[in-house]
Amino acid sequence: MLKFALVGCGRIAKRHSELLGCDQIKNAKLAAVCDIDLQKAKKIGEQFDVPYYADMHEMMRKEYVDVVSVLTESGYHAEHVIQLAQYGKHIVVEKPMALTLDDADAMIQACDNAGIKLFVVKQNRFNVPVTKAREALEAGRFGKLVLGTVRVRWCRPQSYYDQDSWRGTWALDGGVLTNQASHHIDLLEWMMGDVESVYAMSTTALVNIEAEDTAVVTLRFKNGALGVIEATTACRPKDLEGSLSIMGETGTVEIGGFAVNKMKVWNFVESAPDDECVMEKYSVNPPNVYGFGHQEYYQHVVDSIMNNTQHLVDGLVGRKSLELINAIYESIETKKEVFLRFKPDYCKLGQKK
Repeated sequence: MLKFALVGCGRIAKRHSELLGCDQIKNAKLAAVCDIDLQKAKKIGEQFDVPYYADMHEMMRKEYVDVVSVLTESGYHAEHVIQLAQYGKHIVVEKPMALTLDDADAMIQACDNAGIKLFVVKQNRFNVPVTKAREALEAGRFGKLVLGTVRVRWCRPQSYYDQDSWRGTWALDGGVLTNQASHHIDLLEWMMGDVESVYAMSTTALVNIEAEDTAVVTLRFKNGALGVIEATTACRPKDLEGSLSIMGETGTVEIGGFAVNKMKVWNFVESAPDDECVMEKYSVNPPNVYGFGHQEYYQHVVDSIMNNTQHLVDGLVGRKSLELINAIYESIETKKEVFLRFKPDYCKLGQKK
């Protein structure tokens, strides 16, 4: 049985604590929680009858845990992961793993030095229709890839950003690309392959924040395929979709729903035995925009630690999508096509004033 501690008891902690505290993950349980706002930690701690703390170092000294999940503001992920690595416990960190590439590199190095595993939360990779699409990709059913697109059309009104002072800031959060669309950007790159270059535009249309609430991005992949990212939190009056489309010379798949959860198109030139039931079998209605993926993700983490097997989204994989996001912001600032691999000069993400 692996004991998990949570550092950060904000909005996303509800999902993590419910899974770990209600025995929904085999061989895992919630052991302690921490937040600098003790009332937030107390609320979750009392709900699941576990110790709660305002200081993560005190928690790590007093409680026996096997894994720490870092759920703090994105701009603090690097600082917290690096400090926690000294305790020699495996670490799960919410997306994005960091805001700057230097911070991501420092996190990876700290965990390597401590001999621990670093897991980056990308739960949408475990969505039922996404795993089926990935299976088709690995089987070569798409043939030559032509075009991949993601669409994040969600609603985040001013009241959402006003909940916390860090939301929508360059120093600690970023905009729709870094926060809401980071999972979808990861999915696009995972499906379509390494990105060669990006060109992007953005605007802050309907809310008062530093970063963007709307962006469009075009991509060229190293395999010659093209891509489009459309991301906005300015959809009104409610969430519309979180979607992924993959088009190739011998097949097309579109996954829709509001959390990449519903198989909408499954067409291939050559049919397979289970194609007729895919539309029904690989569509789910999740309880919220987080989907069901967190449960499968945590099970993957547990299995990886207990069996010492490779994990799907480690620090290097998490860094890969972060580099793409940094390149997108670089393009927005320079109004130019940006080629990966690069070192950002004008990207505002993670920059302290």
